[in-house]
Amino acid sequence: MKASADFAGEHVHEFDSFILNEKERVLLRDGARVPLTPKALELLIVFVRKPGLVLERDELMDIVWPDTFVEESNLAVTISTLRKALGEMPNGGQYIGTLHKRGYRFAAEVKTTTVGPIIPDTRRQQDLAETSFNLKSNKPEVRGRIRPLASRLIETRSRAIALSSILVLATAAAAYVIFWGRTHRNGQGEVKRLAVLPFRNQQPSEDTDYLGFALADSVINRLDYLKSLVIRPSSYVGRYANSKKSPKEIARELDVDTLLMGTYLTDGEDLVVHAELVDMSTDDKLWSESIKVKSSNLVEIQDYVAQKVVGGLRLNLTDAEGKRLVHSVPTDPVAYEYFLRSRYLLSTNNNQKAIDLLEKSVALDQNNALAWAYLARAYHINALQFSGDRNELSSAEANYEQALALDPELSQARLMMAKLFTETGRVERAVPLLIELVKTNPNMAEAHWELSYAYRYAGLLDESTHEGDLALKIGSKLESHQFNTYLYTGEYEKFLASLPVREDAYVVFYRGLTQYYLGQMTQAASAFDRAYELNQSSVITQIGKALRFAIAGKNREGLQLLKSAEARITKLGIGDGEISYKFAQAYDALGDNDSALRALDRSIDQGFFCYPYFAADPLLKNVRSEPAFANILEKARRRQEALKRLL
Repeated sequence: MKASADFAGEHVHEFDSFILNEKERVLLRDGARVPLTPKALELLIVFVRKPGLVLERDELMDIVWPDTFVEESNLAVTISTLRKALGEMPNGGQYIGTLHKRGYRFAAEVKTTTVGPIIPDTRRQQDLAETSFNLKSNKPEVRGRIRPLASRLIETRSRAIALSSILVLATAAAAYVIFWGRTHRNGQGEVKRLAVLPFRNQQPSEDTDYLGFALADSVINRLDYLKSLVIRPSSYVGRYANSKKSPKEIARELDVDTLLMGTYLTDGEDLVVHAELVDMSTDDKLWSESIKVKSSNLVEIQDYVAQKVVGGLRLNLTDAEGKRLVHSVPTDPVAYEYFLRSRYLLSTNNNQKAIDLLEKSVALDQNNALAWAYLARAYHINALQFSGDRNELSSAEANYEQALALDPELSQARLMMAKLFTETGRVERAVPLLIELVKTNPNMAEAHWELSYAYRYAGLLDESTHEGDLALKIGSKLESHQFNTYLYTGEYEKFLASLPVREDAYVVFYRGLTQYYLGQMTQAASAFDRAYELNQSSVITQIGKALRFAIAGKNREGLQLLKSAEARITKLGIGDGEISYKFAQAYDALGDNDSALRALDRSIDQGFFCYPYFAADPLLKNVRSEPAFANILEKARRRQEALKRLL
């Protein structure tokens, strides 16, 4: 989470067995991390900066929720959360004391060390209550503090409630698929495959275009946990917004037999939606309905439709699935609109704007687990692909934890948190989480794929192949990803044949690496050159270019490029073990054994400990004779064996 003006310093605070590092945004107790929500962490920073002083409620609200109109109950809830996380003081008292009608006081003695300068962050001074959307430009406009928020609530409440009703309507349509699939299966128990396409705006405008993707995405998130249904994720269907392709073409490309499609338009204060569910093999319209919703009766219609769909269609669901299907959407209209807008922004890779809206959304409605999950994902992507900021990774993990605290069964949060663990060197935490996820969501192709990915990092290659094959069987569109396990098991021709047919730098690099393994040096050199031409800033293509120099016998040029690329990665402070391993391969090819061993050792520390691959990889031919290699190989083996004992 980006720090506000009061939280931009770089201090370390010590009290009792706790250490609070503001720069790293982490609280430790006896060296172990104490999970805190972002707001609880900010509140704790306020307290430890002013130990022993009475802090009034208004003062705390102004600092932790700057310029944002939220209920005072948010403060009480956050303090309660913080007290539970801290536990009792050694003397049995509370760290945060309440002074009747005055405020709160932090009771422990605090030792503070200043690590760096305090830099005001004025960007965060503009928060939700001072912001309203110019719906034509989609840019924020600063206005007054309290009155505009009330006005904004009035303006958006009917639209947001309308969206909630439409979501129930669309979910009801999708729910029909479940019933239809269960009553029209063949004797072998066929499971239906559904795609929910972005809804089409019949009156396109910058004001309402975001709804097309957001509504489809909301329906998908509602249904992705059902065992009787395979539903394509939003990442599959987003590119079909305003597509000129026929429904049959889309269904064939997505490998589904049923499509849910819809249109919408605004009519004054009303929102009019038409949705239809079509069996693409027979062209039968399984369900079709139009609805016009008004602010005066939207909540009643929402509850009525949800009850009638679940009861009237006799859905063959478990009790738990039935309860989740009719679970109410968030009730705060402004927060919900911000959430929907953010989902559209994330789909277009506009991460920073999405983060801003999601922060506003969870500030207004702290109970929307999906909003917390996608805020975490936005920080996660931003850190690994753009900023390299460890603070953002810490925020991502805290927000995933908040999402799962609110909804422990939220499959998207469980999946994305496991991915974070794998990508930050904690495969041992990712694998058990993913094993449980595929048990409860057996038709979730992405969960099987992520488990295959985690197994690959851990060197469990047979298990990785099994899960990857299963993922591809459930979701053939995953063929757009790379099945690196084939490469690590030495099945070079099979891996080459499995590569996606597209001309992007990442795929072209791996094509060249496979040809390098096969001894096809002319083709490999050409592929490495092409990958570098497509994207010179990518670390993976720079490694490929270094291998190209090795092929040409230009070791000095290759080492210069490789060391420069490694220095940039090190400076970011966020490493990928699989990438570090490729640095080791390239250093080996260029004759720098010391650097190769260093990169190989680092790859294990970063969570890539694929022991069978290390032991057999022909690209490590030079360092294999080094005495240190055996120790590094043993280090990978021990970590792999430790993981096996956990399973």
